[in-house]
Amino acid sequence: MFGIIRPCGEHGCPSLRAAWRAHLCGLCLTLRDGQGQAARLATNYDTLIISVLTEAQLGSAAPRRTAGPCALRGFRAAEVLDARASGARLAAAVSLALGAGKLRDQVADGDAALGPFSGVARRRLAARLAARWEAGGARLGAGVGFDTAVLAATVDRQLDLERRAASHGGQGVLELTAPTEEAVAAAFAHTAVLAGRPGNAAALAEAGRFFGRIAHLLDAVEDGAEDAARGAFNPLAATGTGEREARRLCDDAARGLTLALREVEFRDRHLVDTLLGTEVRRAVERAFRASYERPGWIRKTGAGILTVLTCGRWQPRWNRRNARHRGGDGCSLSGLDCSCCECCNCCDCSP
Repeated sequence: MFGIIRPCGEHGCPSLRAAWRAHLCGLCLTLRDGQGQAARLATNYDTLIISVLTEAQLGSAAPRRTAGPCALRGFRAAEVLDARASGARLAAAVSLALGAGKLRDQVADGDAALGPFSGVARRRLAARLAARWEAGGARLGAGVGFDTAVLAATVDRQLDLERRAASHGGQGVLELTAPTEEAVAAAFAHTAVLAGRPGNAAALAEAGRFFGRIAHLLDAVEDGAEDAARGAFNPLAATGTGEREARRLCDDAARGLTLALREVEFRDRHLVDTLLGTEVRRAVERAFRASYERPGWIRKTGAGILTVLTCGRWQPRWNRRNARHRGGDGCSLSGLDCSCCECCNCCDCSP
């Protein structure tokens, strides 16, 4: 996990925080409505960006509803994206497809990777859950015109590349990140289709490739000690990619991501620029800063699963980590760029 994210200093940016929460909770509840309660485990903090991208391109706000009290919101109601929102459904489909891929990858890696799923019976349970999630993702994806088979194919390709790299070597690190890049590019580009802005598709695909590269590399950076301890595959170790080169690749990709997003026509780009601009750069900085403070720094990639957590994570009010967020509503957004507060009132920022 990366650190707590707080917008606009001590008081935060209420409208920005509420918008982020609406997408996060909307994704979680769309997973529940589309695949059952257990599917909420597949809530992915990166795939909510798909929901954000879709709404940012629409000519009007995506449909919303009032959700009932939730423990992660301090048992309070909140306005969230409705499951009818095409962006929320696409994000849910991608979350299930990638979650299924992660489970399949862990089954392939064996007991050490599965944790609570270790043991023959539990491996079978994980495999069955992966199959259900894959089918559910395909169904949700079909409802918004997106073929999740593209994602399943990239997971298979990722596993094949990792096996070959582990056995024979010779690949460059960007060959190993390519499946992740392609999967994210496909999902990002489809948001333009859902929003009725096909002219944005090419630039969004490029942005997705850069975001996927960063996510894959940061995942590798973060899991180094764990991978080294259990002899798990790591793309950086397998390709002999050092810390300095990995940082250069992340910085270059972050710049490319910013440039690609400039070519996209958004109705409202504030949250997009915050999450895919400011927060991505900060995530890179945190990952490599943390790597300096621990022995070993290479982390497991999984099957191209995104774990950059560019927009932080939700914290219940009763969580001890919320002690530094007194008076807040549990949203752990921090560090969000609110330079807008100096030029307009779009954030409703407190002084």
